[in-house]
Formats: sequence, C-alpha cells, structure tokens
Amino acid sequence: MKAQEILSKIKEVVGIELSEEVSVQLEEIKLDNGTVLVAEKFESGQSVFIKSEDDENIALPVGEYALEDGRKLMVKEEGLIDAIGEVEVKEEEVEASEETKEVEVEAEEEKEEEVEMEYVTKEEFSKAVEEIKGMIENMSKEEMKEEVEKEELSAEVAEPVVHNPEAKSETKSSFKKSYPNTIQNRIYQKLNQ
Repeated sequence: MKAQEILSKIKEVVGIELSEEVSVQLEEIKLDNGTVLVAEKFESGQSVFIKSEDDENIALPVGEYALEDGRKLMVKEEGLIDAIGEVEVKEEEVEASEETKEVEVEAEEEKEEEVEMEYVTKEEFSKAVEEIKGMIENMSKEEMKEEVEKEELSAEVAEPVVHNPEAKSETKSSFKKSYPNTIQNRIYQKLNQ
C-alpha cells in the first residue's frame, strides 16, 4: 500500500475530510554571505531555518547575522528569532567603548614616550662618559690598592694535594687472636691489613 491509500483509509474510518493541499507560504531572506533563510514571518519569536537544496530546513544556530539589506538578525535560542532590524547599542556598551578608546590613547602616548627614550643623543652619551671618568678619578688610591690586593689574593692558587695509592699506612688490627677463625673474622682481618 502506498502512503496515499493508507491516508484515504484513515479518512474513511475517522470520517474527517482533510484538505489535500496544506501549503505554508514562507518568506525568504538572504544573509550578506548569500545564505538563504526561510521563516513564516521575519519577526521576533518566529522560527527561522537555513534553506537547503534537498528541502530539509536546518534550524539557524545561535548568533548575530548580517542581512543583505544591512539589517541584523539576532538568534539567542537555536531556530528562534530574538530580534531583527537595526540593533540598538546599549549605554553600557557605549561607555565600555569610550573607556577602551581612553585606554588605547594612553597606551599610544606611553609608546611614543618609550620611542623618545629609546635613543641616546651624543650630548647625553658624552655627559655620561665624563661622569664615569670623574667617578674613577675620585676613587682614592687606597681603595684602588685594596681592590688590587683582593685581585692578587684571589689569583694565588694553593698547591694541589696528591694522593699516593702505593703508600701503605700501618694500621693495627683491632681483632684479638682469641676469636675463632670464622669467615667474617677473616674478612675483617683482610680489610684491616
């Protein structure tokens, strides 16, 4: 049996006449990227779908979409239009954008100051060199002598101690001969020789 035959039998049993053609007029709108959206009406609270080639409509995901005519479509719940048209900018967002602009201006000013401080002029360099020379001349001769002595002392190297493995030291055995001649005692005797 075909679907139409089953449907007609159900109509006879129930006794209800169903209209053969149920058609819903859907409106179409294009996004700025060319994607076609369909809905009964493009207004808040209506279902919205992405039109596909095989006539299976896909619910529009959550997000904000720019339409071809410059309006915006807001979807906060999948497949349902939250708002359409010009999106109003809230006062908080305006204040936040003003604060970010102020921060950006301050950051640019700091970068400019850093760029100015980055290079040393010849005059500044020569002043710094003269200052260092003056500091060296002002050091007393005694301080210089102390530094030289410290360097000389640190330069002296002690003679290394060399171990002679062939030299034998005389060590006395701590074991008495009265102990029995066990393996352990023999090992200790060998170790202490």
